[in-house]
Amino acid sequence: MITLTDSAVERIRDMVSKKDEAIGLRIGVTESGCSGYSYALDFAKEIAANDTVIEQADVKVVVDEASMPILDGIELDFVKQGLNQSFKFNNPNVVSSCGCGESFSTTK
Repeated sequence: MITLTDSAVERIRDMVSKKDEAIGLRIGVTESGCSGYSYALDFAKEIAANDTVIEQADVKVVVDEASMPILDGIELDFVKQGLNQSFKFNNPNVVSSCGCGESFSTTK
């Protein structure tokens, strides 16, 4: 299961409303960095048969089959700190991350 904070819901709703053909936010992981995985965000324009769709407060988050075991249990937040703003993945599956914070490894 993936949950979204109210702040993440608002941000996703705003982003998707401004992007033609987008039906939601696609999140996943890619193999990269020194620790193993990095998060990937994009607009979802379609839903594949093996995708998982999470709907919360009228927004959709789409996750591909390969990424779901690594993302299962996360809370997606949207954080603003001064001039910086970004999505924050609170992922209970992460056991370590690299020094720069760009990649992570999991127990899965």
